[in-house]
Amino acid sequence: MKSTDTSKNVIFLVIVAALGYFVDIYDLLIFAILRVASLKDIGVPAAEITDKGLFIMNMQMGGLLVGGIFWGIIGDKFGRIRVLFGSILLYSLANFANGFVHDVNTYAIIRLIAGIGLAGELGAGITLVSETMSKENRGYGTMMVAVIGLFGAVAAAIVAKHYAWQTAYFVGAGLGVLLLLLRLGTFESGMYKDVAAKNSVAKGDIGMLFNNGKRFWRYLCCILIGTPLWFVVGILVTLSPEFGRVLGATTPLSAGTGIMYTYIGISIGDIFAGFLSQITKSRKITVLVFLILSVVSAFCYLGTTGITPDSFIWLCLFMGTSVGYWATFVTIASEQFGTNIRSTVTTTVPNFVRGSLIPITIIFQALTKHYGLLKSGYVMMIALTLIALFALSQLKESFGKDLDYLEQ
Repeated sequence: MKSTDTSKNVIFLVIVAALGYFVDIYDLLIFAILRVASLKDIGVPAAEITDKGLFIMNMQMGGLLVGGIFWGIIGDKFGRIRVLFGSILLYSLANFANGFVHDVNTYAIIRLIAGIGLAGELGAGITLVSETMSKENRGYGTMMVAVIGLFGAVAAAIVAKHYAWQTAYFVGAGLGVLLLLLRLGTFESGMYKDVAAKNSVAKGDIGMLFNNGKRFWRYLCCILIGTPLWFVVGILVTLSPEFGRVLGATTPLSAGTGIMYTYIGISIGDIFAGFLSQITKSRKITVLVFLILSVVSAFCYLGTTGITPDSFIWLCLFMGTSVGYWATFVTIASEQFGTNIRSTVTTTVPNFVRGSLIPITIIFQALTKHYGLLKSGYVMMIALTLIALFALSQLKESFGKDLDYLEQ
């Protein structure tokens, strides 16, 4: 595959990985979009919707944590392709079952299972693309995966707006099955095949991330640089109806609308981040620029009193664009580690970032009891960004790095 990055096989692989991420994002965010409507329909009192919704969301995020570890190890031990098939089958079945729930506990259990399935999609796709394309151009490939994939949020918002919440879950399941059929023509990474043939090499050993201090620190820093992004999506936008009331919104804000425009912004940001990293030859500079922008956008959102639906849309676009370094962040994680644990890292890191929403939510809820929504939002955004900036400073530049090596 070194002869050209534009061969039919590489193009097909990028398209399939991108469509997989499209379905992944659809199913990942569909609960956040349907949270209020679905919980009301199954009989949850209005006063409990926020707490019950966060409980279900945290169950889904817990599934992502478990699934990230499981699928990451599978990807390194048995191949990236098996993850692409197994993960999408699991979350498609879970989303189909979600259309039949009638109580909060069943809802939460099924979202937990869906989270486990969703955890494998992005990591396996990015790993395959990173290992297949040239070191100079792989940033373009991962950028395309993210840009196309993130429009799954737009599709989720549109479907949720025009159809019943049960139907929206069924659509997600159907998209997964269609993608499963499309993936029959995908091929395994050449780098992985070389490693798989070496029986003496430890593959998918997650303990390797913890038995070496420098390697563990590198791994932890990869996770920490992504937490501000998920705070913006998981708290500031998902809880926009609650923030809207505090900000004196002229009409109730819609989380579905907010998520849709935020993810359009993330797609735009991912394009800029991809080109910026190629122009500067630096992923670290790119993430630094976006971390600073994300603080500015969050402050604009939290400081807009009397927020209108139109200004909300523009703010979500701004926030989304400013945190649109998702593909760059995942690529950094993929480039920091050897082939024998690359799938484990690339799959667990974004899911641990998503799973970080659990402690972030707990801390945020504790802060709101004393300082209210707005002040807590400011404090959390500042703290997470400072931590991310420090973590970024600890990582080595990985642009153009040769990935054909092993972790000993």
